[in-house]
Amino acid sequence: MEPTLRVLAFPLGPVQANGYVLLDDAGKVAVLVDAPHDPDPMLEAVRGYRVAAVLLTHAHFDHIGGLQAIKEATGAPVWIHRNEASWLGDPQLNLSVWLEPVVAPPADHLLEGGERLAFGSMEFEVRFTPGHSPGHVVYVGRGAAEGLVLAGDTLFAGGIGRTDLPGGDLETLLQSIHRELMVLPDATRVLPGHGPETRIGTERVANPFLRLRSAGRGLD
Repeated sequence: MEPTLRVLAFPLGPVQANGYVLLDDAGKVAVLVDAPHDPDPMLEAVRGYRVAAVLLTHAHFDHIGGLQAIKEATGAPVWIHRNEASWLGDPQLNLSVWLEPVVAPPADHLLEGGERLAFGSMEFEVRFTPGHSPGHVVYVGRGAAEGLVLAGDTLFAGGIGRTDLPGGDLETLLQSIHRELMVLPDATRVLPGHGPETRIGTERVANPFLRLRSAGRGLD
């Protein structure tokens, strides 16, 4: 049977962060990308599947608020960039200290960027994309996931991630987007951390923020 992939998006939690469920129907394998608060709909979607991994784009509270529940329900290993591993259990660092503090379980695997991960028929290339936060990564799909990029809070439909939070930097984010995302084919589906999906080609021509260049270049 040819591998088939379904991608489900769940906007969840206090700021409607997108949690993604990728389902390899042929192999009955699932991968979760990010873990927002109140993840019951994500857990319901993976009923009958083996959850092979939870891939975190970064460790702000809105993307990890449901990690404890997901870990308890699935036992799946958690992956995150090493720069933000300590944020999972620290409400000050994950920015939940002034809200309902989030103390998430530790990661099982630490990323550097450049890894190739395989789960069933799905493969992902990990690309290091700091700027919104110092340990942000995106996951570029290969294999059955070819044509997708799980972009977290780097690139949105018509926007980019905010850079006014601790560890954020606008120039660094723009460099990350141009270096790691704008080199992808125009048809690549961008699955962002908030809001609707878009495509690389759409953002290349229509995203006003991408007219910004790195320091000293100003606007096109």
